Amino acid sequence: MDVVLSLSMEEISRSRIQKLIEEGMVEINDQPCLEKKHPVRAGELITVQVPAPSLLEVEAEDIPLEILYEDQDLMVINKARGLVVHPGAGNEKGTLVNAIMHHCGDSLSSINGIIRPGIVHRIDKDTSGLLMIAKNDRAHQSLAKQLADHSITRVYHAIVYNNLKEDSGTIDRPIGRDPKNRLRQGVTDPERGRRAVTHYRVLERLGPFTYIEATLETGRTHQIRVHMAYINHPLLGDPVYGPKRKYPGVEGQMLHAKKLGFRHPVTGLYMEFDSELPEDFQKVLRKLRERK
Repeated sequence: MDVVLSLSMEEISRSRIQKLIEEGMVEINDQPCLEKKHPVRAGELITVQVPAPSLLEVEAEDIPLEILYEDQDLMVINKARGLVVHPGAGNEKGTLVNAIMHHCGDSLSSINGIIRPGIVHRIDKDTSGLLMIAKNDRAHQSLAKQLADHSITRVYHAIVYNNLKEDSGTIDRPIGRDPKNRLRQGVTDPERGRRAVTHYRVLERLGPFTYIEATLETGRTHQIRVHMAYINHPLLGDPVYGPKRKYPGVEGQMLHAKKLGFRHPVTGLYMEFDSELPEDFQKVLRKLRERK
């Protein structure tokens, strides 16, 4: 039971699921299941009650934001590398949410609750680039639907290990939680993961590295990082999916959310934004070009 639920509910850790089972929060066909090793059979109806998380005291903080666009419904920001998107264990302060709460006050969507107000989608701490922020629930629902429909344009730039043989390609492989390491995602069987599609093309060949553009058709956790590692081209600086040996001068994966396009939730007009590569990314590119 705990294995099945941990693969199905990626946002909850396996240890948390085991505790939910012990607390009687899991039922099979309306009957309590108190045994984590209970064998699950096809056709059974499994119900899980997940109590609301204890509320964090999220404080507004005067943290600088690079805002590319803002109106009464939404914002588009360029997130700096190293900035955590929302508060959590070990990151109660100094996050993007703390910053936008200071900037927007009460003008943020409430759909994702007090911990993630205004957050429609997220990018990793060490990934820089564009994010959209919803300032009311109507905007949030519209943008979330566009994400679900795969109609939002999301283009990333990345530096990967090894020289890609093809100038372009598509990776269409399901992604799910790695059962052996809860911190990782991985390419899995279709039954254990969700469909994930990444399109890529080569921008520049840099000897033992390749500078690429990756376009998301779907948006799974760590999708580009997992897919590129799967085809033996992990991202330079990736501490989870890349080589254990660090590359000198690189801290965190070389991944930048460069382009973001969507339809405005009120006007319906298509809007597209582009952001410059951060200086640390450009510095690594210059160094690789010199060594090519």
